[in-house]
Formats: sequence, structure tokens, C-alpha cells
Amino acid sequence: MMINEERIAAYINSLDRGLSPQLYELEKEAVKAEVPIIGKETQRVIRFLLTLIKPKRILEVGTAVGFSALFMSEHSPADCMITTIEKVPMRLAEARKNLKDERFPDRGKITLKEGEALGILRELAAAGEKYDFIFLDAAKGQYMNFLPELMKLLVPEGILVTDNVLQDGTVINSKFSITRRDRTIHMRMREYLYTITHMDELETLILPVGDGIAVSYRKPA
Repeated sequence: MMINEERIAAYINSLDRGLSPQLYELEKEAVKAEVPIIGKETQRVIRFLLTLIKPKRILEVGTAVGFSALFMSEHSPADCMITTIEKVPMRLAEARKNLKDERFPDRGKITLKEGEALGILRELAAAGEKYDFIFLDAAKGQYMNFLPELMKLLVPEGILVTDNVLQDGTVINSKFSITRRDRTIHMRMREYLYTITHMDELETLILPVGDGIAVSYRKPA
């Protein structure tokens, strides 16, 4: 018998222990403003991984309004430092405000870098920065361009989590069934998924939860 995915998802979501009051309020504000933030399924995966590996340095590509960075700050070790990158002016205005909000006791862990992600990633790599947990949730068409820099930044035995990789399920479709304006992103995501699942350096698991999450473990050198 096939599992009813929507009913199972709803049931699993009902078991979730929930957000802190301050994050719950920020989540409501973001949903009301139609800002894309990480969903319940992604929250659970990230919370589990952070609890498991206890990272000391986290890199996030795609801050949006700061929800996911603040979420990670609450579920990472006290001495963890989080660097998050955003370029969209409208998002940055909200992120700056939220990341200074005294409601969030762990906000001091977070450093916001403003500008084009690829340029900042290259700067971080050139400076010899290293991270044991990277969360990629930015412009989907740029993932392949980001990947070489992310590999320079990810330590052996580190984790790369990539969100929204299944593109509402359309990633499985032929490019000819995709509207012309979306074909480039469609092809680039398929290329990205093929690459991270076939790289010798990585062991990658693609989870069909939310809009699809890829969890990549960097094998020891």
C-alpha cells in the first residue's frame, strides 16, 4: 500500500516540538510577508544534524530575513560562530533588524556579510576560512558556480546541506516539459545534483522532504 505523503507529512509535523516563542513570531511575520524561509521539514533535518555534529563554524549562503541563521544559532554549541551571506537589499534591511533583535539571545554568534555570494565565498576561501557545516539556500541557478568555492571551505568530515533541490518535483521532468524561462535553472539543478552525488569527495543523500534537501558529507582526506 502506498503512503499518503501529505497525510504523513502533516502527522510528522504535528509531532514537532516547535520553535522558541521568538522564532515562532519571526516565522509568522515571514510567512505573512511571503518571504521564503526554511519549512518544518528542513528545520528538523538541520536541528538533527547540528545536534549530531556540534559544529564550531557554520556558513550560510542565503540569509533572507535571518530566520535560518537565528534558528541555527539556537541549536548550535555556545561557542559556534555563524557567517551568513545575503545580497538582496530588501532582504538585507529585514535581516539587519532581526539579527540585532534582543529577542534572540544567541544573535551574537552571527556575522552578516553583504554582497554577491560568489565574490564573498572566494574572499573567504582566499583567507583560508574553514567551516564544518554549510547551509546553501540561495540562487538555485548559481549552485554549480558556488560548489568549487564551497569545497575549498568545507572541512573533511564536514556537512553541506542544500535546500530546495527538487524544485517542486519538476527536477525529474524532461527539459522540454519545462517552460523556456525556467529551463536554465532546471538544467543547472540537475547538473548540481548529479555532481554532488558522483564526486569522490562526497557522500550525498537526497531527502524527498519539503522541497527536497541534499545532505552531503565530505569524506576524510
